[in-house]
Amino acid sequence: MWMLAAAITFTLAMSLVKFLGNSYPPAVQTFCRQVVSLVVLLPFILAAPGRVLRTARPAYMLSRSAASSLALILAYTSYQQLGLAQANALSFTRILFMVPLAMLILREHVAPGRMLSTLVGFGGVVVVLQPWSAHSILGWGAAAGIGAALLAAWALIGVKSMTRDHSQLTLLAWSAILGVLFTAPAAALEWKTPHGVELVLLGLMGALSTVTQACYIKGMSMGEATAMAPIDYTRIVFASLFGFAFFGEVPGGATLVGAAIIIGAALAITLQARRRVVPLEAILTETP
Repeated sequence: MWMLAAAITFTLAMSLVKFLGNSYPPAVQTFCRQVVSLVVLLPFILAAPGRVLRTARPAYMLSRSAASSLALILAYTSYQQLGLAQANALSFTRILFMVPLAMLILREHVAPGRMLSTLVGFGGVVVVLQPWSAHSILGWGAAAGIGAALLAAWALIGVKSMTRDHSQLTLLAWSAILGVLFTAPAAALEWKTPHGVELVLLGLMGALSTVTQACYIKGMSMGEATAMAPIDYTRIVFASLFGFAFFGEVPGGATLVGAAIIIGAALAITLQARRRVVPLEAILTETP
């Protein structure tokens, strides 16, 4: 239920990102999102700053937050320029990117089955992009979405292990504080002061994003990653519904087929990882 709530609130937040896209650049929206998150969390942080901000891995917190901040800017760019369903389909490639990242960063041996699933998944990306068609979505929006997925994969690869020695509030607090610092310079270059209804909508977008992150971390901390992952893919359903209701978007056949291939490959990777003798979480926990 926590993961399902995260899928719904995420899609609502991205709908607001797309709606406000003509007025506010992605960097400004990302900065506003981080500020709202910090404001929401500030009372909890000030109640016990020493306990909330204590971390055994400050270097990882810094690098993860930097990657997450850039990933958000790129993701917002993707959602503004593409349809909600298309951007969601590309965001699912973060699971596919975890396989080569595990090989390069963790020096992990990847079984042939997982490698084949990864290649099939990236074939689904090609279907979504439709490079052979007049309706191809090749361009900056698609590149930003794939780049965001790559950075998100790197940032998320250790979330499960981080929840072993960090509370949910600690992860959220550091994400908000460092997120404000990392996104402020980019936002300053394109700054536009929000007013009236747009200020309220930006605040709502930030609040929904914070709720999404809290629900996601809670769900991942309570359940096995292999069991939680499939629920996250319900976002494609909500994205299709909200895209049609709010923006009149009708996902094309290529988008739906490509998304199905990507999701199927990602589920195969997840299930194969579950059968491994040494779980990925154990390797991550032992990595400095």
